[in-house]
Amino acid sequence: MPLANRIAPHLPNLRRFARLLAGSQRSGDAAVARVLEAIVADPSIFPELPPRMGLYQCFLNAFTTRLVDPATQAGELGMTAARSLAALPPKARQAFLLVSVEGFDRTEAAQILEVADARIDDLLKQANSEIGRQIATDVLIIEDEPLIAAELKRILGELGHRVTSIARTHKDAMKAAAVQKPGLVLADIRLADGSSGLDAVNEILGGFTVPVVFITAYPEKLMTGERPEPTFLIAKPFREEAVKAIVSQVLFFDQQAERRE
Repeated sequence: MPLANRIAPHLPNLRRFARLLAGSQRSGDAAVARVLEAIVADPSIFPELPPRMGLYQCFLNAFTTRLVDPATQAGELGMTAARSLAALPPKARQAFLLVSVEGFDRTEAAQILEVADARIDDLLKQANSEIGRQIATDVLIIEDEPLIAAELKRILGELGHRVTSIARTHKDAMKAAAVQKPGLVLADIRLADGSSGLDAVNEILGGFTVPVVFITAYPEKLMTGERPEPTFLIAKPFREEAVKAIVSQVLFFDQQAERRE
């Protein structure tokens, strides 16, 4: 199959990626057009990788990333998320977008950026920490185990977030949310008095919209495919870096969602 046919299905996503890097639709689309012209002129520049990975690597090799005015990125992201990306060094920004937005796994991202897997891990840690600080918010933790709640509070504090309340029961969670609306909810499923963190979250969401991350020792009971399920889920026992990464991603995507609404 000709190279043009193999890369064509991936061009819409590449345009999205390019717009986020360049800071505007016009600049991003122009950069993609220049890369495609170069590939047509000399197909040998296309790397020996699967078509989608090769297309992104070819683009990044040709595209000079620069820090941009966050206001120019707000059209794609929303102002807060745009500031977060603009605050990142170029490589960290590229790694974050490749994994979090474009859906490449870490090994694929390392190949695209032509760095070691360990370097990708470092770049993602840097990105997640910086984005967490840039999109700091008030957090409600719904968790009945004091040691786990304390550990979550510490992790969130390192990202710059403020834990405003720790609730151990459905009733406590509703009271805390009524006193101060959180910008993020972290919720266990099974709570101390036998009540459900899932029910508490659903009730909270009935009053206002807030991003939610579920943390549970029983992920298989939620991820059955038989009903609407949580988008963001962390299994216990959790890794600190996993919590930081998912919290940063859920807040980043929440900013994008606000822009689209």
